[in-house]
Amino acid sequence: MSVELAKTAGFCFGVKRAMEMVETLLADGKKVCTLGPLIHNPQTVASLAARGVSIVDDPDEAPLDATLVIRSHGVGRDVYDKIAARGLTVCDATCPFVDKIHRIVEEHSKAGAVVLIAGDEHHPEVIGIRRFCDGPSYVFDSPESLQKLLDDPAVIGDKSSVLVSQTTFQKKVFENCKKIAKKHYTNALLFDTICNATANRQQEAVELSQRHPVMVIVGGRQSSNTAKLCAVCEPYSSAHLVETAADLSPDWFAGVRSAGLTAGASTPADIIKEVQSTMSEILNEEKNIPAVSEADAPEKSFDEMSFEEALEASFNNLSNNDGRVKGIVVGINPSEVQVEVVGRKQTGYIPVDELSAEGAEPSTLVKIGDELDLLIMRTNDQEGTITLSKKRVDALKGFDDIAKAAETNEILEGKITDVVRGGVIAVAKGVRVFIPASHASAVRMEDLSPLVGTDARFRIIEVNPARRRAVGSIRSVYREERKEKAEALWNSLEVGATYKGVVKSMTTYGAFVDLGGADGMIHVSELSWKRVKHPSDVLTIGQEVEVTVKAIDLEKHKISLGYRKEEDNPWTKFTTNYNVGDVVTVKVVSMTTFGAFANIIDGVDGLIHISQISNHRVEKPEDELKIGQEVEAKIINVDADKKRISLSIRALLPEEVVEEAPVEEAAEEVAEEVAAPAEEPAEETAE
Repeated sequence: MSVELAKTAGFCFGVKRAMEMVETLLADGKKVCTLGPLIHNPQTVASLAARGVSIVDDPDEAPLDATLVIRSHGVGRDVYDKIAARGLTVCDATCPFVDKIHRIVEEHSKAGAVVLIAGDEHHPEVIGIRRFCDGPSYVFDSPESLQKLLDDPAVIGDKSSVLVSQTTFQKKVFENCKKIAKKHYTNALLFDTICNATANRQQEAVELSQRHPVMVIVGGRQSSNTAKLCAVCEPYSSAHLVETAADLSPDWFAGVRSAGLTAGASTPADIIKEVQSTMSEILNEEKNIPAVSEADAPEKSFDEMSFEEALEASFNNLSNNDGRVKGIVVGINPSEVQVEVVGRKQTGYIPVDELSAEGAEPSTLVKIGDELDLLIMRTNDQEGTITLSKKRVDALKGFDDIAKAAETNEILEGKITDVVRGGVIAVAKGVRVFIPASHASAVRMEDLSPLVGTDARFRIIEVNPARRRAVGSIRSVYREERKEKAEALWNSLEVGATYKGVVKSMTTYGAFVDLGGADGMIHVSELSWKRVKHPSDVLTIGQEVEVTVKAIDLEKHKISLGYRKEEDNPWTKFTTNYNVGDVVTVKVVSMTTFGAFANIIDGVDGLIHISQISNHRVEKPEDELKIGQEVEAKIINVDADKKRISLSIRALLPEEVVEEAPVEEAAEEVAEEVAAPAEEPAEETAE
């Protein structure tokens, strides 16, 4: 029951280089911002944001004291010009393969050639390539779309042509495109600009998908190369795209004995490892095979020799009966507990590390007068003392309960006390239970030290009675509870209902929220009534939020959420607090030929038609008003359905004989002639 990981999975050269550049800048204490998300991985982007790396969409937004990083996708020549004009400090992380394409298209486009680009016309890499073309350029994404271009005589005509591709384009598809281009234009210049790493990654993905019935591809949902990996695997196996291990579904692996795993060029190694580990657990559980073995257990600690070995040694050296005695606590200090041994004249001492497996302060575990079951470890006849252990007696008593818990699948409660090689130690019923790193938490953790001192709920997944050793799993309990919560959540989900959740991850298009059993997504448009560039402008990873269910897709198990509150809706605020006839102070925000738009409250604008600007004829709104000017105006009409507001300055001025049409006719003119311009600002701010 195995998971085969592709050798080519993970960061490509260009992405790795970009990440290293940013790490170097941060290490040097520089203020860093990136021109767009550095890579197509929301977890990595969120991690960089937490370290102070901001994202800007345009060089004009970059702070002058920051280093602007150009990501590996590259940018157009016009962007370089804008950066130079602002005098920004720049770190160019453009992938060398992409830079090569820029030079090719720039050279041949200047010479008059038509540039044909295989790729996604909306992808940043392709957008950047086209901006290095001085002449015409066209983008196609399949042999069919290329054929359609070439059949149009207006595209190339008698001009020369050059064919390149996006670095992550499918190799096999591009080969077919080159054949079509050669057939139409024997003198066409063809450049194979697909990155070698991309081609190798796609080829290995195909080979894996031919060997395994299930393929998992790890990467950002917006990543072009990840999407293509899915596409090349789908003809041969069941292919699934995930961003993290939390997206894996046990249903995908039902009845299979193996699975393949690869990852896009923007996927960090730790996420790949976590997905691989979780897949292995699912496959093993599917076949009822323990996920760990004796080889995973920690080495003996000096104070135990292992419980069983130390106990056996104790039994072998007992001077009377089975070495068990009872003791009454007569003294407590930080290093030991003094007891009066029942039926003996010697004074008994329990070293602090033999008192409890939890390693707590003695005063919190026992008190004067307590009667304890103890085990004789050593006797010193000369001094008349006995060294005793309470911890080992507790372990002997508790191990039977631990063994039974393994048979009944009982969930145990304990405390994590130590980090050891390969995992952690949790104490339950006085027994130290080893929990491997892959089973110690809901998600893979590189550093397990934060778990020390926390309470844990776990199952026993392996017991060795001969060695009195037990292995537990926290993750199996978490997964089962999450599955139960998911079922309960899906059964209770209602559109319009409000739930609490925790922000789990972010992308440029929204934030994912853990609702306790299932994840939902808040689209960026649902985060605020104002325009939001990135979810991090409103939310933070780990933040607890209250959300409303907007839509439910039971078939795809997708939940759409809303975060913005109706009471914060600018239009609701306006209709609650303002009425027709009210006089308000407004600020002019824009001009058109038919009037001026003025801001009434944050998020709501109204139109002052040119006929309502003054009590005399106005040729242009600019003759009477200026952008940013504050004026008094009267609300003369509110169209609640279309969210339009009509304002009038003229209504507050002394009446004069003017040639303008009455207010009713002006309102009709606005509705008939300029409906779209008047509607857009109000709808944009309200929605």
